Amino acid sequence: MATNLILRFRVGVSRPHTAAVGAAVPFCRASVAVPFCSSIRDFSASSSCALSSRLVSPSLSPRLNAPVACSQFSGLARTVERTGRRPAASESRPSRRFASLFSSDSSSSPALFSASSTPALHSPVSPAFSTALSTSRVSALADCSRLLEAKRGFAVGVFQRTKPHLNIGTIGHVDHGKTTLTAAITKVLADMGQADFKSYAEIDKSPEEQKRGITINATHVEYETSKRHYGHVDCPGHADYVKNMITGAAQMDGAILVVSAYDGPMPQTREHILLSKQVGVPRLVVYLNKMDMVEDQELVELVEMEVRELLSFYDFPGDDTPFVKGSALKALNGDTGEYGIKTIQDLMQACDDFIPEPERKADLPLIIPVESVLSIPGKGTVATGRVEQGTAKPNEAIEIVGGRDKPLKAQIAALEMFRKTLDDAQAGDQVGCLLKGIKRDEVKRGMVLGAPGYLKTFKKFEADLYVLKEEEGGRKKPFFSHYRPQAFIRTGDMACTITLPETTEMAMPGDRVSCTVELLHPTALHEGLRFALREGGRTVASGIVTKPMPEK
Repeated sequence: MATNLILRFRVGVSRPHTAAVGAAVPFCRASVAVPFCSSIRDFSASSSCALSSRLVSPSLSPRLNAPVACSQFSGLARTVERTGRRPAASESRPSRRFASLFSSDSSSSPALFSASSTPALHSPVSPAFSTALSTSRVSALADCSRLLEAKRGFAVGVFQRTKPHLNIGTIGHVDHGKTTLTAAITKVLADMGQADFKSYAEIDKSPEEQKRGITINATHVEYETSKRHYGHVDCPGHADYVKNMITGAAQMDGAILVVSAYDGPMPQTREHILLSKQVGVPRLVVYLNKMDMVEDQELVELVEMEVRELLSFYDFPGDDTPFVKGSALKALNGDTGEYGIKTIQDLMQACDDFIPEPERKADLPLIIPVESVLSIPGKGTVATGRVEQGTAKPNEAIEIVGGRDKPLKAQIAALEMFRKTLDDAQAGDQVGCLLKGIKRDEVKRGMVLGAPGYLKTFKKFEADLYVLKEEEGGRKKPFFSHYRPQAFIRTGDMACTITLPETTEMAMPGDRVSCTVELLHPTALHEGLRFALREGGRTVASGIVTKPMPEK
């Protein structure tokens, strides 16, 4: 029977006989929950040690979360307890206290040891365990501190590459159930041992998202099916956060379009289909959500027909696209009915069968567009993004380009994917790169990590544009030279100026035109790169780079 003990202690780096791993603070209080074992060998070697600590010092950054381990117990140590009883004065020394608590006679301290299912602990404790804990130096906790050292960063294991990896995600109109579906997928697959369950609150975890009940930033989760390993991006559906949706969609190899069967396709449904096509998402699978709210099944057929027409309009195979009808909320709650768990299983099967495995550009030089940047205390600056091409390895020299005239030299200190360390990152992987010698404010979203000397930056380039019609969500009126929309290139966005040829007076909605684009900042570009132009909350044109123009 597994029994967890709560070790509550106070550690401080200001005293020579105590140590805190990962936090340079005068003192802090923390608790460590560990399985009670019959011997010191089991205690130190157990890979399933449920180690956790909680900092309660208000001066500490909340990002530290759980980095504190103690390799020595001293007079500052509190009791190993569940009842909260404070030790008597006669037990003030650790040797006396721990000798009494870990006596091999379990009946001597029934109030201190209790399992969740039994009133008292009756497992005998070896003398080696009590002896080790009766000294001020506990070797077992030194082993535990090494386990917590991994927790000090954000890696909790090593990524095992046993299946093909694909990046997919949920897109669609706000409130159609994208985040609920993401949570339901992790719940159903977690019950099958193929994922870690992420609740709705864990996916939309920022205070603003929880307050407003909408997704703002694209969130990443992982799961597996019998055939593939998936990285899943939950994209925001609100019109105000299409910029974040474009960033998420630019990393996808396929997508799940979520449409409410009760409401039908809405404005962001159309726009997300368009943007998915523009950033190169090859296939979509449709999940008709909220089927439990629909009373008339004929309406569902009309919704399906309308969505298929939309897909065909934007050059997706509308007639062949698989549709799965269900209720993400019912599946999340464990419903085994018609619209519950089985629909999630059918959806994953459709993704396996319909979304093709992309050809990875593994033999080309490294390119990683930066999606987000964060700073980990005690570690350094981490840039996250999807490996567009090439491979990356720890201790490899790279350049950070974009946003400035000269590239920034850097080195990859470590690689991680979904909180697991990577020996090498391959094309298609969604990775976090720990950058050596780089400050947090030196890297921004939209910059690109690349092989030294490979990437070139440009402020001007020639492009072919397709101007969207009004019925496609574009402009009602034409635009002229010196038009200034927002350009979305890879994961970045910036203001730009469009200059039309002298022979072209204006660009009408529906026209295909050649033009010159001048960006506000230098950006890594190459021939054939796709981009989008947006203005006033709508996508007005899509384009492709035909010729980067070096500055004279």
